[in-house]
Amino acid sequence: MPRPVFKSVVFILILTLTGTGCLSTLSEKTGGFPFTRKTPVVCEADTAEAVDGPVDVTLSAEAPDQILEATEPAGEVNETQKAMDEALDLCKVSQDFWQKGEFDNAIQALDQAYALMLKGDVESDVQLLQQKEDIRFLISKRILEIYTSRTTVVNGAHNAIPVTINREVQKEIDLFTTGPERSFFIASYQRSGKYRPHILKKLAEAGLPAELSWLPLIESGFKTNALSKARALGLWQFIPSTGYKFGLERNLYVDQRLDPERATDAAIDYLTALHRIFGDWATALAAYNCGEGKVLQVIRDQRVNYLDNFWDLYHRLPRETARYVPRFLATLHIVSNLEKYGMDTVVPEDPISYEVVETARQVHLKKIAEATGIAYDLLNELNPELRQNILPPSAYPLRVPAEKSEAVVASINSLPVTEPAQTQFAYHRVRSGETLSTIARRYRTSVSNIARANNIYKRNFIVAGKILKIPLSSNWVATKTQKFEKASEIPASHRVRSGESLWILANRYSTTVNAIQRLNGLSGTSLRVGQVLKIPGGGAAPATAAGDGKTYTVRAGDSPFTIARSHNIPLNRFLQINNLSTRSTIYPGQQVCLE
Repeated sequence: MPRPVFKSVVFILILTLTGTGCLSTLSEKTGGFPFTRKTPVVCEADTAEAVDGPVDVTLSAEAPDQILEATEPAGEVNETQKAMDEALDLCKVSQDFWQKGEFDNAIQALDQAYALMLKGDVESDVQLLQQKEDIRFLISKRILEIYTSRTTVVNGAHNAIPVTINREVQKEIDLFTTGPERSFFIASYQRSGKYRPHILKKLAEAGLPAELSWLPLIESGFKTNALSKARALGLWQFIPSTGYKFGLERNLYVDQRLDPERATDAAIDYLTALHRIFGDWATALAAYNCGEGKVLQVIRDQRVNYLDNFWDLYHRLPRETARYVPRFLATLHIVSNLEKYGMDTVVPEDPISYEVVETARQVHLKKIAEATGIAYDLLNELNPELRQNILPPSAYPLRVPAEKSEAVVASINSLPVTEPAQTQFAYHRVRSGETLSTIARRYRTSVSNIARANNIYKRNFIVAGKILKIPLSSNWVATKTQKFEKASEIPASHRVRSGESLWILANRYSTTVNAIQRLNGLSGTSLRVGQVLKIPGGGAAPATAAGDGKTYTVRAGDSPFTIARSHNIPLNRFLQINNLSTRSTIYPGQQVCLE
């Protein structure tokens, strides 16, 4: 038993106003006295000994006329109070261990304090009940302080992340080794060889366990282009906000979540931060999967505001996260016992040897491949973060096969510049009976593109009336551009169909809601199926420009505002002569009229 911090019991000896001697044994931790005093006589003794005879005490004039009676002899120590005292002492002992960096001893002392706090019946004693709650709060606070301040001190040995084989872990082992996920595990294990050497090096530099190098197996199957339904992307599956938080850039040219090296650096920073918060790797990994906010919420929802280990939280976590840690532990177990599970003949792939060439020219990878003889697929694999396979116009570290670096340097500045495609979108209100497949065919795109743009997970379930954002293919844009240039494509009238609105019609015919309302004498926005509306500008060619009739071909990034400003034309005039509205969309390759 650790040595108590409080070495003595304090006795307050009070002589009653009537001259009768009375003893009251009170610990200074029991919450004070029911009267005001200025000069009490305090005697300290190393043991609780009875005092013979009365002791004169001068009471202040402020003390009320009352008697504080002893509830028990001074020689007897209430067992529950003694347990509370020892629990408080152990909290202070834990504090000393914590300050010395002896975290395990600090936790053990708090465990003993908690056990002592639970002893005895305190419900009938208000002061003891308050002490119990105070000590409970203190233990909770100390636990959180210890877990928050613990730093990672590991050498990468397997005991850095203990592998617990319980029912949940065994279930995942079975799925990976004899169940339907065996082929996934083997393929992922093979791919791991490309990336683990670099990951292991970075983990060692950061002082993190080598076992974390297997985390991408359950995150992405070691695929750099893996995309989850939550929009998590890359080897380490960062969502956009977390990627940005840890320095992963995302713009028109690159998405560094796809870069295995930069994403590894970000993942190590994130895992380090999570371990500092939670103190054990299992809980930190759960937070990596569902976010630290969710795990902290689960901890706060417990009666005691701390946790002993991850399994205290297991059944309170989201199902996917609850499986996440057992899957990781199952992975660690399997890779340490490949022969046992018949996987010892599986050979990991070798890392691709490459050199970095600094570039600053906006060139498509296909042009580089053609000029240097490098396989196009290999360039893609070495530079997965390039969103459109086009190099940024600013400085960029291009990875190329080591033997081809000189050829790239010699040829890149002579290659033609390639403009990245600007993604165009249309907006479609779902009509009764439509499916994502029929909508995708109409706009010449894919179901997955529409689902991804609108965060739709159940692809066979869309609701009539919902407005979808439709990513447009270049073929569709070109076709629509040609159609918009033909006056005959704007009809004189339109018969309203189910699901249509003034907003949809205005966008379809490059006009405004107000223009349709004025032309048709509408005061509101309600339409009825079968109603025939006149379309502004319909049945006639668009207005042509006065003067020399010059035209301009729209380029990527252009808008009506930028075109009008660059040609010194008032925006309203530009819109008028081209039969456009402020909401109209223009497309690369489209011809517009200028004055």
